[in-house]
Amino acid sequence: MYLRLLLIVALVITLSPLMAAIQEKTVEYSIDGVIHEGFMAYDDAVTGKLPGILVIHEWKGISDHVRESCRKLAELGYLAFAADIYGKGVRPETSAEAAKLSGSYKKDRPALRAKVIAGFEEMKKQEQVAVDKTAAIGYCFGGTTVLELARSGADVSGVVSFHGGLDSPKPEDAKNIKAKVLVLHGAIDPHVPDSEVAAFIKEMRDAKVDWQMIHYGDAVHSFTSKAAGDDPSKGAAYHELTAQRSWKAMKSFFKELFPKQ
Repeated sequence: MYLRLLLIVALVITLSPLMAAIQEKTVEYSIDGVIHEGFMAYDDAVTGKLPGILVIHEWKGISDHVRESCRKLAELGYLAFAADIYGKGVRPETSAEAAKLSGSYKKDRPALRAKVIAGFEEMKKQEQVAVDKTAAIGYCFGGTTVLELARSGADVSGVVSFHGGLDSPKPEDAKNIKAKVLVLHGAIDPHVPDSEVAAFIKEMRDAKVDWQMIHYGDAVHSFTSKAAGDDPSKGAAYHELTAQRSWKAMKSFFKELFPKQ
């Protein structure tokens, strides 16, 4: 009987890692009466409260790329929450539609901030999240968006922009930034000219922000997204090595923010 009990205990210990799974969930939330549809992922084997990572999508809305990023973050021990900037069912199908919609938010930064702050607050409502341990990452349009979250003065530990726009109509707002900032930038990105990079650097320096910026020499826009194709002459293209290097840089940044994770 005793031997059988030992065997059962040993079997449970052996199988318990295999029984753990990344949990995925669609989260609907309302902003000014309009339903938005986010995506959440976390590892249910991790005990205790988890650092929450807000993930902001590219210009066409929450994509397979964003959902996969959430899963990878969950595997690292974070709760990842992809916020929806546009609203449920609002998903541009063409680049022209996406440019028009994302451009409308880039022209109206208060509206963009309101949307990302609402998503940030929704993430913090999740019972698994340690509300004092939060960060945000964003891709392209989402990179611009997480920088606006920081400029709003949000209590977020850090933000990471992957190939995002860096411009600000009110650079003086950088004085509000409490977060550490990491910008992962394609050095030959035609959508973010050198003048915009220089203005961003000045903005960060003038506000004395804790910031870092990595330039990836062979990368153009959208270097993390396989959907961007492989032709850099078009100005946007996936670059596998840069995608890997930038993800490693983000992980190192998060280890600094959340050393016990």
